[in-house]
Amino acid sequence: MKTFVITGASDGIGAEIARQLAATHRVEAALVLAGRSQEKLDAVAAQCARSGAQAITVAMDVSIEAQCRDLIARAVGKFGRIDALVNNAGLSAHALFEDVRAEDLHWYESLMRVNLWGAVWCTHAALPHLKQSRGRIVAVSSLAGLVGVPGRNAYSATKFALAGFFEALRAELKGAGVSVTLAYPGVVATQTRHRGYDAKGEAAGRSGLKEEDAMSVEECARLIIRGMDARKREVVMTARGKLGRFLKLLAPGVVENMALAALKDEMKPN
Repeated sequence: MKTFVITGASDGIGAEIARQLAATHRVEAALVLAGRSQEKLDAVAAQCARSGAQAITVAMDVSIEAQCRDLIARAVGKFGRIDALVNNAGLSAHALFEDVRAEDLHWYESLMRVNLWGAVWCTHAALPHLKQSRGRIVAVSSLAGLVGVPGRNAYSATKFALAGFFEALRAELKGAGVSVTLAYPGVVATQTRHRGYDAKGEAAGRSGLKEEDAMSVEECARLIIRGMDARKREVVMTARGKLGRFLKLLAPGVVENMALAALKDEMKPN
């Protein structure tokens, strides 16, 4: 039996990863589902159980170090091992830097605690167990972690930091048999941008991005799982993302225009 720990598993990409792992691995999968909503976690766990997988839930907040370490301790206490850690928990944000008041700037730090430090703390606690199982680490970044997106400067900062940390960690773990896969989704059809911060650090209630061509959550989860199973270094999910990373080296101004084009007109800087 393989144990998968998934943060941000109460809905969206994390919940779909859990459901797909349950459906494909069935009795071989032991799932540890972490998130802030116990009610939503229980619903996802029930769906996984119907597919034949074992699942436990841990209601927790990745921005609190002690809760991250407790999550890993509970996973090992229940199943005795960890074979994969999927660092999926994250929070979005959309605000022009000049629109953020000095008294509200603290939410930049809060965002970093969720999007970077939660993954760092969970990974640090799980690392001895992952080395023992020669397991897998997944970090869900974003195309905004490859190319800075105007209006998403805080979010881009957290995702660039996440990518830098796990790229370095991959090299450190090269001889330990632990793979590190960085996933770079584009716009995915979830509510994460509606729940993310606005300039005041409050729930935005809407997305600042054009979402007509958003990737389905099912496809995003499938690509992440496939990359994890194959121990890929990276999973860049869209043709535009792959092109943008290449063009960033040759024609950075073109990439900036591409990023601006992804914003809704009312969210673009003057």
